[in-house]
Amino acid sequence: MPGEETTRYLPVAEHGLIGDLRSAALVGSNGTVDWYCCPRFDAPSVFAAILDADRGGAFELAADVPARTKQFYFPDTNVLITRFFADDGVGEIQDFMPIGDDSREADRHRLIRRVVCVRGTLPFRARVAPRFAYGTEPHTVHRQEGQAVFESPSLSLALTATVPLEVTGPDVWSLFKLHEGETAVFALDRVGGALAPRACAVAEAERQFTATVRYWRRWLSQSRYRGRWREMVHRSALTLKLLTYAPTGAIIAAPTTSLPEQIGGERNWDYRYVWVRDAAFCVYALLRLGFTAEAEAFMGFLTERVSLDAAAREGPLQIMYGIDGRHDLPERELRHLEGYRGSSPVRVGNGAVHQLQLDIYGALIDSLYLYDKWGQPISSAHWDRVGELVDWVCAHWDQPDEGIWETRGGRRPFLYSRLMCWVAIERAMRLARHRGLPADTPRWERSRDAIYRRIMEHGWSAERHAFVQSEDGAVLDASVLMMPLAKFISPTDPKWLATLEALGEDLVSDSLVYRYDPLASPDGLRGEEGTFSICSFWYVEALTRAGRLDEARLAFEKMLTYANHLGLYAEEIGRTGEQRGNFPQAFTHLSLVSAAFNLDRALG
Repeated sequence: MPGEETTRYLPVAEHGLIGDLRSAALVGSNGTVDWYCCPRFDAPSVFAAILDADRGGAFELAADVPARTKQFYFPDTNVLITRFFADDGVGEIQDFMPIGDDSREADRHRLIRRVVCVRGTLPFRARVAPRFAYGTEPHTVHRQEGQAVFESPSLSLALTATVPLEVTGPDVWSLFKLHEGETAVFALDRVGGALAPRACAVAEAERQFTATVRYWRRWLSQSRYRGRWREMVHRSALTLKLLTYAPTGAIIAAPTTSLPEQIGGERNWDYRYVWVRDAAFCVYALLRLGFTAEAEAFMGFLTERVSLDAAAREGPLQIMYGIDGRHDLPERELRHLEGYRGSSPVRVGNGAVHQLQLDIYGALIDSLYLYDKWGQPISSAHWDRVGELVDWVCAHWDQPDEGIWETRGGRRPFLYSRLMCWVAIERAMRLARHRGLPADTPRWERSRDAIYRRIMEHGWSAERHAFVQSEDGAVLDASVLMMPLAKFISPTDPKWLATLEALGEDLVSDSLVYRYDPLASPDGLRGEEGTFSICSFWYVEALTRAGRLDEARLAFEKMLTYANHLGLYAEEIGRTGEQRGNFPQAFTHLSLVSAAFNLDRALG
């Protein structure tokens, strides 16, 4: 029954994210960890109750009496606090994952849950119920030197606690009471091989808490943003940092898989991989704020892990890679999991990996251009790669492709793909001129101008009086909002202003923006979708650049009210304001940063 599903599953937005730059966990406002993959983002899950309340596994920890809860981040950090207010006391859980001393050491993992009684007396209840390999691998539990060790064929975890533990079947339980000022600690560690179990007493947890807080505050102190929306921008920056994989410099699109774009629908995808487009846009957002190390690390990821003569099926770059740089991400369905609130299928892997999406070249070269401008001068090796990419774009820009939205309804000549091919060539030409670098300028110039003319002749619809989704079509698409943002067209050009009006009439709903109408433009999938949050922030930027600052500010402020209680966003927003899709979503947070930066600057 729908009502039963609602009570078995917290709303997606009722979660916070913690992580250690290798993996991440979602912690519900009820104190339950119901998503955690170990030892890395794209590993099989240990806790996946968010995808199957019965079979997914969870780490439950909460007051054992009726209590109100409130969840917030320790200021300027990714340490999450869940507070319980009961009749006889107030307690809180401090959840965090310590950052390793060596950022390239990917084996050591630790999830710490520190319980503190702030006032009065409060009983607590814990249940640790891992379900390894998406709930497909059986495991055993045994006591060992004061720990409970969960062992499965592929992974072993040790649970250390400062309160008594009881083993019941495959799970571990604990009932305990804390008085004012008392603390209990649970630590879940990956063990096996060279990783020996280690204790986590109260003093050790305090030391790691302090070190973790210090790490995040030191990182955030590099931000140069001093604008109006500092708290939201910095929360977005901290979230984007959580989505980086320190061992390689990869940046993932989201830390989850198969959270649905529509409850009961089939638009459920695995986003725990590196989309070149998303990561390049992340680099732009972080560079804007003054974070250059992440940009450098991502460029290193491309240089070290991605070869331009790799076995990609379409072009010199794939649209996405594994966080270790692997090329193959086979998509399969986990039919034993029911999906969030019954939304199946649950998918792992992503079959879009071999799609052709020409826009990735523009996103990547634009980020390289900005890295050279705001970070470090581009190396000769990087420039050689850029030249090869631009030469390829010059030869292939006029192909149909699957486009930015990864449609599964066949290839088309999407305007956005043409636009970003123009960006790829134009930014490379700028970089060559600025640095005096060698370039096949006559050829690049011819291709750039040919793309411009093609867009103006075939991307403009006299019928719609607007730029449209694909050549000689009549369907509107919010991706064209990037035209003035990418400096392809003046933000006050009459054709662009007419397009902005048309988008406002067809795709904007009280400042929220749909990416396109799937009925008018079939994308090969059933079901409807919500407004696309990156498009809503692009709309803010387009209004800003058009000089419509009052409208832009109102749209931006409205969009901020759709964040969850922690300032986090999923990919989409549903008809009743709920978060939809994988959560939290890099695309949304990076576009928030860009919109805030540009709007704040325009407002003066």
